[in-house]
This record gives sequence, C-alpha cells and structure tokens, in this order.
Amino acid sequence: MSGLLGVAVLGAGHMGADHVRRLDRVVSGARVAAVADPDVERAKDAAAGIEGVTVHAEAEAALDAPGVGAVLIASPGPAHEEALLAAFARGLPVLCEKPMVPDPAGALRVAEAEARLGRRLTQVGFMRRHDAEYLRLKALLDGGRIGRPLMLHCVHRNVSSPPHFTSAMLIDSSVSHEIDAARWLLGQEITAVTVLRPRPSAGAPEGLLDPQFAVFETDGGALVDVEVFVNCGFGYEVRCEAVCEAGSARIGAAHGMAVTSAGGTREEVPQDYLVRFSDAYDREVQAWVDATRRGAVTGASAWDGYAASAVAEAGVRSLTTGVRTVVELADRPGLYDLA
Repeated sequence: MSGLLGVAVLGAGHMGADHVRRLDRVVSGARVAAVADPDVERAKDAAAGIEGVTVHAEAEAALDAPGVGAVLIASPGPAHEEALLAAFARGLPVLCEKPMVPDPAGALRVAEAEARLGRRLTQVGFMRRHDAEYLRLKALLDGGRIGRPLMLHCVHRNVSSPPHFTSAMLIDSSVSHEIDAARWLLGQEITAVTVLRPRPSAGAPEGLLDPQFAVFETDGGALVDVEVFVNCGFGYEVRCEAVCEAGSARIGAAHGMAVTSAGGTREEVPQDYLVRFSDAYDREVQAWVDATRRGAVTGASAWDGYAASAVAEAGVRSLTTGVRTVVELADRPGLYDLA
C-alpha cells in the first residue's frame, strides 16, 4: 500500500479524540480521513484543523467516506459489533478499542464472522501489550530464565470513576485489561473467576462496590489476583508482579518524576490512563498502521477480544453470586490458531 493510510475514527469522546490527535500529530504513515460521532459538534471539535477530514453523525457514512482505507473504533462498547461487521463487509482493517464487544455472545459473533472471511482484519486495543515494561516482562517469562510462572499479583487503581460507572464495570471495563494481560503474559486461558468484595471505600459513590478483589485460575495451573480500586483518590496506578519457580519480576512501580526538596522527596503519580500509557498507545497505533500498510494484522485478535468478554462475564456473575464461576469458552475457530 502506497501513500498515507486514510483512517476513519468512530467516536470522538475522550479516547476517540486522543486517537484523532495521535493519528494527526504522532503516528507516521497515516492521516485522519473521517471522524464520526452522534454528537456532530464533538466530532467537529476533534477534527478541527485537520486538512481533508470529513465529519459524520453515522459510523457507516464515515466508512464510506473518500480515502478511507482502515477504521479505528473508539465509540462506546455496545456500538462495536455493528461497526465491526460493517467494516468486515467493506474489507476494512480495524483497530477496535476494548471491549471489542461487551457481551461474549456478540463478541463470538464478531470472531466467527471474521473467521468466515478466512483472514484477520481486527486488532483489539489492549494497549498493555505495547507498553515497554509489559513487553520486558513478557520476554522474561517467555525466556524461562526465572522458571515457570506460578502467580501474578496485579493492582489497578483510578483516581475516580465516571458518573455512569457501575459495580459490574469494575470487572468488565477496568479488569478487562488484566484479563488480557494475564492471558498474554502466561500464554494460558483463564478457566474460573472468583470476585471478593471488601467493605466499600468511603470515597466510592453510593451503591458502588469499590474496591474489589478478583482471583483467576488458568488452564496451566497459575493463579492471578487483581485488586481493582477505581476511586482511590490519589492517582492512576497499574502494577504487576510475576512470581515464578526461580524468581520474581515486578513492573509499574514508578512512572512520574521524583522531586527532592526541603528534606523530603515527592514522587508524582499519573492521574489517568492516557498519561500512564501514552507511549503504549502511540506504539500500538503505529504498529497497527505499519502492519495495515503492508497488508498484515498483528496484536490482540478478535478471539482475544471474545475471551476477555467471556472471562469478564464470569467475573460479573461471581461478583453477583459471591461464588467461584467457571469460564465457558466456545471452540476456537481455526483462523485464530495462528494468532
């Protein structure tokens, strides 16, 4: 593929607008060809100053806009299935923000539709796979230098949750990143989930079960625990420690500047995910553009998106019932054996 890759960005909210900026100012080899959002004024704001971009209220109009050769989906999760299938119908490669599709039945429909095409078109936006520290940890585990992984200890904290956030979203929105990261780091499927609920924090909105503590079991015999706390009040923290047979490795301990003065040291703490993972998002989108321009697809697959949704659904059921819940996965389509 020669020339710049024309990208239609679906969704112009916090994430979508940041991707528009990234494609326009950071990533090489691509340009923003179209932006779509039901709030047209928001789409216009995101596209302001970008030459040659068209703005649309409807996603499919953006897919059909002149010069569009690929799609970046950053709209709310419930809109993803329709947008993905529309992109498949046009043969357009897609980078889809997580969750690929929130409910596993819809996510499976997407994976099966792509499998029927006989080729991958989808990369799911699990950006931790592109974070420098996560990549180093993955290489260490794959290399076997500290032995077989036994456990992962994970922390996921946010300053505060959006007004619409529900108790279930701590699992299917926030912990979905840990779900994918665990599957990717370990190379194992998650087979069961148990979600425990301590007394809610005084800083959590009324009725929100925050924090929560999730335990994953895998088909390789590893255990993964995740503390998720979305109203911690002080910063955005993501940490992971792998405990192996012959050693351990920890990432995510420090990402801000440390200032020493007046007899003390103060360390900055990132306040949101766009700060903590800005480099990962840049690398993710650049890798997607580079692969798309050479006719390839890399990164998390539609199967990975489906598996994350299935595990999250089991987690939400465990949150509701208070008991260990088995993850039920469909048979993997052959297309994804090579993913």
